[in-house]
Amino acid sequence: MFSQPVALVAATLSFSSLVAGGLISAVNFRRADFDSTCSSIASRLSIPNATVFSSSLVTKGTNLTFPEQDPSCVNPTVSPASLVVPADVCRITLAVNTSERSGINMETWLPRNWTGRFLSTGNGGIGGCIQYADMAYTSALGFATVGTNNGHNGTSGRFFLNNSDVLEDFVFRAIHTGVVVGKDITKAFYGSAHTKSYYLGCSTGGRQGLKSVQDFPEDFDGVVVGGVGNQWANIVDNWSHIFNVTGSPDAVTFVPLEVWKNVIGPDVLKQCDTIDKVEDGVIEDPSLCNYDPSGLVCSDSGNNSSCITAEQAETVKRLFSPFFIGNEFIQSRLTPGAESSPEALGLLLTGDVATFSTEWFRFVVNKDPDLDVKTLGPADWLKNIELDPFKISTFSGDISAFRDRGGKLLAYHGQIDAMIPPNNSVIYYNHVSDTLGLSRSQMDDFYRILRISGMFHCSLGPGAWNVGQGLFGDTSPGSDYLDPEKNIVMATVRWVEEGTAPDTILGTKFVNDTNSLGVELSRRHCMYPFRNTYDGVGDSTKPESWSCQLVSDSSPEPVDVLQHMFSLE
Repeated sequence: MFSQPVALVAATLSFSSLVAGGLISAVNFRRADFDSTCSSIASRLSIPNATVFSSSLVTKGTNLTFPEQDPSCVNPTVSPASLVVPADVCRITLAVNTSERSGINMETWLPRNWTGRFLSTGNGGIGGCIQYADMAYTSALGFATVGTNNGHNGTSGRFFLNNSDVLEDFVFRAIHTGVVVGKDITKAFYGSAHTKSYYLGCSTGGRQGLKSVQDFPEDFDGVVVGGVGNQWANIVDNWSHIFNVTGSPDAVTFVPLEVWKNVIGPDVLKQCDTIDKVEDGVIEDPSLCNYDPSGLVCSDSGNNSSCITAEQAETVKRLFSPFFIGNEFIQSRLTPGAESSPEALGLLLTGDVATFSTEWFRFVVNKDPDLDVKTLGPADWLKNIELDPFKISTFSGDISAFRDRGGKLLAYHGQIDAMIPPNNSVIYYNHVSDTLGLSRSQMDDFYRILRISGMFHCSLGPGAWNVGQGLFGDTSPGSDYLDPEKNIVMATVRWVEEGTAPDTILGTKFVNDTNSLGVELSRRHCMYPFRNTYDGVGDSTKPESWSCQLVSDSSPEPVDVLQHMFSLE
């Protein structure tokens, strides 16, 4: 544990007086020194191939807006149109050229109460959007924080068309450039270099974190990655494949969204919710759920509002099965429980090709903005995997350089993630183990996965999904929120700086996902390959009623599939 307690001191998330940890004390500038340095730093910075636009003091409580943000970037969770800044920061904005025809926009947020730590945020989807909520969150924790637009503005892939330099920024160069420049800015501002460097990202941000571990092992000491989007082409292919399975809304195979939500989703819970001995709307380990929709097939006299056709049942079966092309495994199944998630209902099961897949095939794979993505099939999917520009697959199993310099990699994955099946993280973990020839205990020294039951893609869901992975709107979580036992960022800090590795993370589900309404349930989520197991007698909403048990039957994939996956490079 930290030698000094970490406390929150206001009803809203407020870190202005926080010293995040006991190993590194906050650097306490005199107010005049911090303010004057912030006002002058922009004119004093000399960064090759860069233009510094501004440096400005943003005080705690400021309602900061982002008018320069592309409208397509606005997302209430990670890139809101505005947010209340929880602690004093010096905000520096700049652009850095990465080639003659590409460059990044980036920001550095330097906190008044700096802990000596540095952190880079990531991005999401194929977007070029600075994740301002993550920047506000981590800078308030005392990290000197950077974020970039990933080499383009907005969520379209059109910038990739016939410009491999922009694509290179997206795959890896934007993050690495932001880290190098951000560390230099941090040193220039505070007068001393950072002591430890961290990363926080989910989805594409998770892939970016792994790419840094694989290719730039010196960039970070501790890396937190969620819902990792590596094996990129396989994921993009899977989104296209899902459309091929469901068909358009006029197809006999199509299952309307209201049927997924009101008929199939409840039936999944009816069959699988109590596998863990608790009926609570959370399937603790969905890998144990082998859902069968046949009981929903309409009889001749059936009520069509509460039953499905045989063709629709076949669609459901196919989606809840692994995706193969011939004998080649491509992606794990849609996880039971994920079918009712916002991502499934809003992107994957709508009777159209998911936006990210559309953009990727049009602007990268086929280089045809007018491509009819509804005609794609196995040949196109295999072409995409083969293409692998700048090794965006991010599937190198040799991360020994990161390990050997003492790096710590902490992954988390929602167990009802529809966008990126949770088994994706397990596949890569086992691939690293196989590549390096390491036992589980040896892997535990530097790489762990925390499996978050009842969590959708990166956040939200019916389970205890809040593990300190970000700043969420109505956040008044109480004085122990930053306890490394329940905050995945601070758990990584403790692992790096004190050598205490997290066996579990205590997740919280607030009533109606509104922190001020109190806690609905808490649960300690186990690291892979342990399974959270109910004791059968205690209050199931309390973490002490569950324990982590080592199991070996935690994957729904056939053994031959697993052997194939783990032999990939």
